[in-house]
Amino acid sequence: MVTYELSTPISEEDVRKLRVNDVVYISGTIFTARDEAHERALDWFISNKALPIDPTGLAVFHCGPIVRKVKEEWELVAAGPTTSTRMEMFEDKFIEAFKIRVIIGKGGMGPKTARAMKKVGAIYGAFTGGAAVLAAKAVRRIIDVAWLDLGMPEALWIMEVERFGPLIVAIDSNGTNLFEEVKAGVERSREHVYKLAGL
Repeated sequence: MVTYELSTPISEEDVRKLRVNDVVYISGTIFTARDEAHERALDWFISNKALPIDPTGLAVFHCGPIVRKVKEEWELVAAGPTTSTRMEMFEDKFIEAFKIRVIIGKGGMGPKTARAMKKVGAIYGAFTGGAAVLAAKAVRRIIDVAWLDLGMPEALWIMEVERFGPLIVAIDSNGTNLFEEVKAGVERSREHVYKLAGL
């Protein structure tokens, strides 16, 4: 296990060094996107419309943040990760279209996403669920927001962060998927236990 400090935009070369179980902290620009933002972004890509932000080399955070407006500025209250499997239907195309380098969320992702990460050079960084206030503390400011018509949780929030993390590399650019390895280990253990129990 190695700890890395990365700044956006993150290069493919930097991402290719990371391995499952490494720890990552990110500084620079990240943005949030959930189901509806993923869908709209891909629709815009197909239509050759420019997104509100250039996502190349950035980190996308699966998050529906709680945000309040103070005078003319947006202030982040909490930013807990959303379960990432909700985005599995979009994420491979999202990575390939926008050259995202880091996906941040909880619960892991599936084989389509892992294949896209291997192809493009990206990783999945698992963030602890229930640590929404910790995540918010790493956010220095909200740079901008787009697509508020989708609602606060589904909007695309663009944030400046400092040492956002810790993120555990759970899928690396070699296609190694920690969640799949753990799942396989559980299955092996269950079979062993069943045999011992005579089941």
